[in-house]
Amino acid sequence: MRYFLELSYNGKNYYGWQVQPDVITVQEKLTKALSTILRETITIVGAGRTDTGVHASQMYAHFDTDKDLDDNFTYKLNAILPNDIAIYKTIRVANDAHARFDATNRSYEYKIWLGRNPFLLDTSWQINYNIDVALMNEAARILFLYEDFECFSKVKTDVHTFNCTISRAEWKLEEKELTFYISANRFLRNMVRAIVGTLLDVGLGKISIADFKTIIESKNRSKAGMSVPAKGLFLTEVAYNYI
Repeated sequence: MRYFLELSYNGKNYYGWQVQPDVITVQEKLTKALSTILRETITIVGAGRTDTGVHASQMYAHFDTDKDLDDNFTYKLNAILPNDIAIYKTIRVANDAHARFDATNRSYEYKIWLGRNPFLLDTSWQINYNIDVALMNEAARILFLYEDFECFSKVKTDVHTFNCTISRAEWKLEEKELTFYISANRFLRNMVRAIVGTLLDVGLGKISIADFKTIIESKNRSKAGMSVPAKGLFLTEVAYNYI
């Protein structure tokens, strides 16, 4: 039987989602906890791969077991997981359901605090610049005109296409909290952090709107802006047709 987990995590203490040798990852912690409770070797597949230090307020993952899980399973799993990982639901799904390949849309938020706030050090990038938010939103709307975003992707990656369909890209400023919202059918590795860094170059007057278009059309990562720090990035939603 196949089950989906709906979960969230604070990525500060993890080297991303995916299991890697000699470092602690979210997938590793979940795999060990599931294998301990179910008393069998469990393999878990996530909806995506967040990088080191990136957070998720909503993530899905699937695993298989022959056991019929009751309503107490979520409670039992949370009891042995670290406090920075939380399971919200355990959902029985079709045996061919796939947490990664069946996802129809994903959403991220990037949080910037304009100034200093000691209580948000781990969950926002704190800067103190005068930023033209309206100009950044003008540039963000240009993303809807393109599908190939190779210029915002990590150079060494195993993807077969750099095409993504972006359905939302906008900045919102509430007092000192500046948040970038972006949704797409898929994302490339490091894509959101590179887009944010390049849009900030627009907002700081380092590049123009025309330059932003040229960067996208170049398909060259070295032309785009910096990759902003991971701690401000949140995976906020993963959508499926059957959940």
